[in-house]
Amino acid sequence: MSGGGPVAPVIRIEHVTRTLPGEVPVTLVEDASLEIRRGEFVCIMGPSGSGKSSLLYLLGLLDKPTRGRIWIDGEDTSDFDDDRLTDLRLAKLGYVFQFHFLLAEFSALDNVALPMRKLGRVTDDAARERALQLLDQLGLQGQHHKRPSQLSGGQRQRVAIARALANDPLVILADEPTGNLDSASSANVRDILRGLTHELNKTVVAVTHDSHFAAVADRRIGIVDGRIDMAWRPAA
Repeated sequence: MSGGGPVAPVIRIEHVTRTLPGEVPVTLVEDASLEIRRGEFVCIMGPSGSGKSSLLYLLGLLDKPTRGRIWIDGEDTSDFDDDRLTDLRLAKLGYVFQFHFLLAEFSALDNVALPMRKLGRVTDDAARERALQLLDQLGLQGQHHKRPSQLSGGQRQRVAIARALANDPLVILADEPTGNLDSASSANVRDILRGLTHELNKTVVAVTHDSHFAAVADRRIGIVDGRIDMAWRPAA
């Protein structure tokens, strides 16, 4: 990268802990600090129950830390109220989950247009036009007006990726995005997410247990028992 000095991280967390209260408190993430930069493809890996998804939900502002601070695109979110967090999530973050969470009663096109309508920065016609373009770019020509139940698992996940891209976010956060897909669909989703970093300079942060998926990442972050462990590697 030329000129201008180091690029500021698009996500930065410092000493973040998430503890569930109760008679016996449960700590999901403990004292986590890391930086993720623009255009990186990062995979979070670890044993089952290690805190991978909990860390991702904190990075994506879907959960609030018990302690610590989270910056998104240079903004300290510590004092954000729920409305401001919602606006920031809509504008700068996109989400893809293992279970696509598409709205069953909506077409693929309307599922993709929904985040744009919620953010309210473009007209309804412009939202529909962008939704059509995103679906076409992801190989879903002719599928625009089908409902999720009429699509294959791989197609549904591509609709979910289009929805995540709807508001042109800085970061895509994906939680086991290939967990319910066959090997061919998994490879397709992996290549799409990887392409977002190379072609669009998006940041992609994905939780995965799939070593083939993680192999194409720029960086792998291990987490064990809620603590970041950069030395962790899956068993061969």
